[in-house]
Amino acid sequence: MDTKQMVNALKALADPTRLKIISLLNHRSCCVCELVPIFGISQPAVSKHMSKLKSADLVIESRRGQWVIYTLNQERLEQLRFALGNLPDYSEEFEKLAAQGLLVTCE
Repeated sequence: MDTKQMVNALKALADPTRLKIISLLNHRSCCVCELVPIFGISQPAVSKHMSKLKSADLVIESRRGQWVIYTLNQERLEQLRFALGNLPDYSEEFEKLAAQGLLVTCE
């Protein structure tokens, strides 16, 4: 996962409603109509949230007749977990500041 993809995924997850949708989809796949009563917002509003999650590749949609069923993209979530667990070590930045006498301790 590249940096831009990670940023898009994290932006999508930064909204409390979308984070709750991810949590709900972790239990089972569902359609927008099932989420409307949970959130108490309109169907178009839920669909907009789903669109943002889909754009970030965090959910996958499939059609069953007239219904659009949303499922977590487990592969993308695993990539995100891996990427967050393997962020670059920037501790040398603190060392550079300390060497220049610019490191401020906040304790």
